[in-house]
Amino acid sequence: MPVEITTVADRPGLANAEIDVRGWPEFMRHNRVSEAYFGQVPSTFPATCLIATVDDCVVADAHAVQLARRSDFPPGGWEQAVVWAFTDVRRGVRPDTACALNISVAHDWQNQGIAALMLAALREAAADAGLEVLDAPVRPTHKHLDPRTSMAEYVARTRADGLPCDPWLRTHVRAGGEIAGVAPASWVIAGSLAEWRSWTGLPFDRSGPVEVAGGLDPVDCDVAADRAVYVEPNVWVRHKFSTA
Repeated sequence: MPVEITTVADRPGLANAEIDVRGWPEFMRHNRVSEAYFGQVPSTFPATCLIATVDDCVVADAHAVQLARRSDFPPGGWEQAVVWAFTDVRRGVRPDTACALNISVAHDWQNQGIAALMLAALREAAADAGLEVLDAPVRPTHKHLDPRTSMAEYVARTRADGLPCDPWLRTHVRAGGEIAGVAPASWVIAGSLAEWRSWTGLPFDRSGPVEVAGGLDPVDCDVAADRAVYVEPNVWVRHKFSTA
């Protein structure tokens, strides 16, 4: 069945459609920047937010903010891009860059090439909006299987054909993206030990690094402070549309 991909600007009624992605770690739902801003992204940047449907059933979505570049590839990654984008909206600053926040595919439609279609459509939407590049703080699909390896080392792993070993990074490169570096503090989650226990089912009873299911890096646990912090690195990938 054909997949229809449109912008939220064209189909605003689907802006808040829910997608059953499953498997998303509970702790990843508690990023404070996301809690503050993500719900406003479709209405604020409808030209660079996408919905994919099959027979009017929503099977995927993608969201990208628009901003003026301050510096290339800030270490704050996802969070920094979102804060800058909404600051620019308040100040009336003209954007030149799109920054992809997510591409999500419904569980029953995964592994059918839809994510690659959404990425291609997001590139096209950003170009149609008159922007110069699409940057993406990418969360590599398989990094959670190797949480003790640094992101820089993980990104450097390539196949015999020179493409990244990680499948999601490979999709970006095949689409024309260029890996630009690591955003070491792209997505930060802080909480009490009770919160982390409820999110993960783990005891969090010893200070030090704690590996959690779905985490790209271990969580730093401080029992004396009753605090644990997860600092997720992402990978900056740039998709160019012009000579920028």
